[in-house]
Amino acid sequence: MRILLTNDDGIHAEGLAALERIARTLSDDVWIVAPETDQSGLAHSLSLSEPLRLRQVADKHFALRGTPTDCVIMGIKQVMDIKPDLVLSGVNSGSNVADDVTYSGTIAGAIEGTMQGVRSFALSQAYSYSDGARIVPWEVAEAHAPALLDRLMTVDLPEGTFLNLNFPNCRPADVQGAEVTAQGKLAFNLQIDARSDGRGLPYYWLKFGERGGAFAEGTDIHALKHNKISVTPLKLDLTDYSVKDRVARALSGTE
Repeated sequence: MRILLTNDDGIHAEGLAALERIARTLSDDVWIVAPETDQSGLAHSLSLSEPLRLRQVADKHFALRGTPTDCVIMGIKQVMDIKPDLVLSGVNSGSNVADDVTYSGTIAGAIEGTMQGVRSFALSQAYSYSDGARIVPWEVAEAHAPALLDRLMTVDLPEGTFLNLNFPNCRPADVQGAEVTAQGKLAFNLQIDARSDGRGLPYYWLKFGERGGAFAEGTDIHALKHNKISVTPLKLDLTDYSVKDRVARALSGTE
């Protein structure tokens, strides 16, 4: 099996090294095309106004000055001579659940792999803070992902569907199994931090406030809260079929 890895945290990220170790439990034919720098929060964006600069850093390891989407396209269309059998994106530093999936570059890597016709999974690891520093238990994903991926490779996924895997913030031995989940709902409480530069001109930072949400049973958020691995099937088709008929009636003047 030929595997292509990417991420949004960058070519030197600890999570990418963890993902490579995970991938090598499945195959010896592992390729990496990852962003030169951190691309978190860029979602499924393309670099259309800047050139893509590719740099080989080791055998089958490439850094690209571009987004995770660019990396998957470059990997499949330029770097690899044969299309991969699997695209793995991650392991992200932090969970990608609920509304995170619309912002996440990690999810975007799996989206692009799916668009290119390759089975794709996104992997993310929840973490905690201690003394202002992230404490990311990479060993959870490393301990549980190989067997989980091996099982999920047997699933017959419809065209346009990929899987979003999130690993809980706990010890590997405390993981309470894996659960298939639905996408939850989070309140991000994004805030604007207004500042002034050395000349007194204003500039701004986006920052997260307290994140709340509906931790309903059966959702990705609920699973992580209860030390379960969340496996959420996501699809590229964003059509809301439940309102198609209503819109059609409105357009025809019958509603």
